[in-house]
Parts: sequence; structure tokens; C-alpha cells
Amino acid sequence: MPRLRLLLVFVLCALACSGPARAVARTSAQLALGDRVARYARSFVGVRYSWGGTSPRAGFDCSGLVAYVYRRFGVKLPHYTVAQYTRGSRVPRSSLRAGDLVFFAGLSHVGIYVGSGRFVHAPHTGARVRVERLSEGWYRSTFSGARRIRLGWGNGTGPAAKSGPAPSRAKRSGWPFSSWP
Repeated sequence: MPRLRLLLVFVLCALACSGPARAVARTSAQLALGDRVARYARSFVGVRYSWGGTSPRAGFDCSGLVAYVYRRFGVKLPHYTVAQYTRGSRVPRSSLRAGDLVFFAGLSHVGIYVGSGRFVHAPHTGARVRVERLSEGWYRSTFSGARRIRLGWGNGTGPAAKSGPAPSRAKRSGWPFSSWP
């Protein structure tokens, strides 16, 4: 009987210890994915902006760049900023990590956070994909929120598909719009 109790205690301890290890593994995998997403997104710096664009050859608009980059990692995102905002989980600005989506101007613009206060995006007609600082004027003043896309999320499955609606001030289009810097 003492052996059975000892075995039971051992099994319970093993089970209790395995939970955090899995959480750490998931967190490490998510960090690695974010870094790979950010690095891949930066590889498109210099590609021309094209309204409705979804490829390096045709050019990108902001949501087309995001969808193209995430598709590379098996996550299918819509080509529409407001719909992209409904995927993943909310992230406070103070907790941004590489690969997070950053939204501006009532969700009419999106980019991919690459770390150190910077993000990559396809800004507007006549420009090229570039890296900017979140702390710069227009981006700081029109920041609308951020989302973290996880493996298995963003493709219409999992908890991300059940996120709440986008803020009501969101616009489907807005390019070009008068407040652009």
C-alpha cells in the first residue's frame, strides 16, 4: 500500500510539472514564429505600394503585405484590415512582440511589428514597403490597437475566429485619405 501511495504521488507530481513545460514550449514556439514573421516581412522593404496588391511582383497594399507574409507560415488572413483585426488576441502596446499586427487610423492601416519600437508596412500610393517607428507622429497619434496571431489562429479556426467585432469607427477603405502624413 505505501508503494501505491508513493507511485500515486510521483504520478501526480509528474503531471503537475508537465503543464508549465508545455506552456513554455508554446511560448518559445510563438516567439520563434514572431521573429521569423518579422524577418520575412522585412525582406519586402523596397517593394512598391499597389492598392489591392497581394504579391511582391504586383506590389502590396498594407493588408495584402500582412496576408502574404502570414500565408508563408501557414496562416490564412483576409485581405482586409478590419477582418485582420478580428483575428488573434489583443495585445497592449507595451507588450508588443515581433510578428504582432499593429493597426492605425480606425483600422484603415496595418503593419507588422518587427521589434525595438518599429514596424514594417506598405504605406500608400507612390511609396514603397518600409520600416517606421511607432513613436513617430502620425503612427503614435493614430495607433488603434494590436493583435497577436498564433499558430492555428488567423485562418478562421480556433479562438481567434470568435474574437469580438472591430471598433465601429473602422472603415473598409480609406486610401488615399486626407490625414495620411
